[in-house]
Amino acid sequence: MPVRLLASALALFVLTAGPVVAQNSKVLATVNGEAITEAEAKVALEDLLTQLPNVPEDKRLELAVDFLVEVKLAAQAARKAKIDQSADFTLKMSYARDRILMERLFAQEGSKATGEAAVKKFYDEQVAKLAPVEEVRARHILVEGEEEAKKIHARVKGGEDFAKVATETSKDPGSGKGGGDLGYFSKDRMVPEFAEAAFALKAGEISAPVKSQFGWHIIKLEDRRNRPAPAFADVRERLSQALAERAQAELLENLRKEAKIDRPGTEKK
Repeated sequence: MPVRLLASALALFVLTAGPVVAQNSKVLATVNGEAITEAEAKVALEDLLTQLPNVPEDKRLELAVDFLVEVKLAAQAARKAKIDQSADFTLKMSYARDRILMERLFAQEGSKATGEAAVKKFYDEQVAKLAPVEEVRARHILVEGEEEAKKIHARVKGGEDFAKVATETSKDPGSGKGGGDLGYFSKDRMVPEFAEAAFALKAGEISAPVKSQFGWHIIKLEDRRNRPAPAFADVRERLSQALAERAQAELLENLRKEAKIDRPGTEKK
């Protein structure tokens, strides 16, 4: 697969600006005498790994060098053709430079806003805002006909183990083999007839047969609770991203407020 086809235009503009050799950086290859350094390869990897995230770690440096060989060859040919002296190239280089500066500034601002203490504080704030959501844990037995449902209802009301009877008789392909266990669910997750019957029960109670569009159910309520907040570890990355985006938006808003922006031909708002 030609690596050159995977480079973003922005990265290409920067890498073709002209020979740049980072000081004290190991030279990994040369192309017509022009060095490809380890530092330059790391910059290229930032771009490549967004498009090829599953490249094995031991192959990444080789991938970057292969890519840079092609970039250097193309850039050298472009300079020979004096493409770098065109007005269009100069304009795009200016745009690319500004874009990268903006991205680096945003990355810096996002990093400052997402320390562990800040993310944990944000998590606690969001958890405090969560409205309580009642959930129940229930088992059920699903059969096709009312008469069969009544017979099974008599068995479990008579003392037979509900989970055992569910495993033997339930036609629900999802929960039947698991003793009819549906886990925890909120009222809006089930069809109305089932939800009303389940939420009307107390822990340990068994409902009379209930008809829904799926057939006849016998429901046993196992437990009732308010839905717990998600664990911090499970949402940390999402919260960190939200904090970073908020900090970046606030930075941009403040920059706009402090700037003098003139747009000839448009009305000021």
